[in-house]
Amino acid sequence: MIQPERPGMRPGRVSAALLFGSFLVIAVAAALTFVGLPYVVMSPGPATNILGENDGKPLLTVDGAQTYPTSGSLDFTTVSVTGGPGAKVTVYDVLGARLSGSDEVRPVEQVFPPEASQEQVEQEGAAEMANSQSVATATALRALGRDVKQTVTIGEVLEDGPSTGVFEVGDVLVSVDGDPATSSDAVRAAVQRHQPGETLPVVIERGGSERTVTARTAEAGGRTVIGVGLQMDYDLPVDVTLNTGRVGGPSAGLMFSLAIYDVLTPGELTGGKNIAGTGTMQDDGSVGPIGGIRQKLVGAQRAGASYFLAPADNCDEVVGHVPDGLEVLKVATFDDGLAAANGIAKGSVEGLPTCG
Repeated sequence: MIQPERPGMRPGRVSAALLFGSFLVIAVAAALTFVGLPYVVMSPGPATNILGENDGKPLLTVDGAQTYPTSGSLDFTTVSVTGGPGAKVTVYDVLGARLSGSDEVRPVEQVFPPEASQEQVEQEGAAEMANSQSVATATALRALGRDVKQTVTIGEVLEDGPSTGVFEVGDVLVSVDGDPATSSDAVRAAVQRHQPGETLPVVIERGGSERTVTARTAEAGGRTVIGVGLQMDYDLPVDVTLNTGRVGGPSAGLMFSLAIYDVLTPGELTGGKNIAGTGTMQDDGSVGPIGGIRQKLVGAQRAGASYFLAPADNCDEVVGHVPDGLEVLKVATFDDGLAAANGIAKGSVEGLPTCG
């Protein structure tokens, strides 16, 4: 007896449906690899020993002063970023980051300025790296009792800002509202005496001559500003070179300053230990917070560090995310970092502040 075939159950139709379904899944999966999402993925980047070599060359060299041998490592840590200007993040990148346990997904606007190009981001990162190296050198030299002369210059004039057309990049600030422009903090304090919308006199040096200009003020983030970015220029008595490759940004300042101090002083600051860390270095000796602290902790552990120096303002992000085998010490100033390194070298960190 032959069983009549029921509608919808013929083998040819079933095979066609399965084939079409498989093709559809493959097509959707392929399409997802081309769809960019408005996010970036932050992953642990490499940690680099400043006392070691980069591409076969010493990462740190100092000319114009006596140097001393070192040992151990002072690692600056990095974050690898997927996405942003000139790149894209797919759904697979986001899913992989969610499952990794160490990666972090953030909206792109939290990491990069709106409408910034890849070239602009790279240029800004390079400028921040160069500035961090200068500040680190000045900090280390001052800790050694050396006199370091400095000037405050205009590093950026904000487009459509209150003082557009008044200042030019490279202008040296001599005085602001009658106060000597001895530091970026002094400049900001003079500006803060005014209400947004007011004007104030600023003496600048441009093209080798001084002139007085009138700066206009505005409000930004609850503060009075004149719409410029400041940078410190130093007349350094020694020539310090840091071969960091294409790494950009200001977050290695603390570790740079400790490494420079180490090679300029007898003895071994690390005591042969492996120390990693992060933090911007400010002209007043304070250590500023950075982004990606959790990824940097993982990167430090993978590089074999036993200790990590973390900015005090990042401690809230550190708690509960310290990898096994890594001890985190809290630093708010260069002196804190120096005390931490000395304690680590002696094998005793009891009493030193931690991110606990």
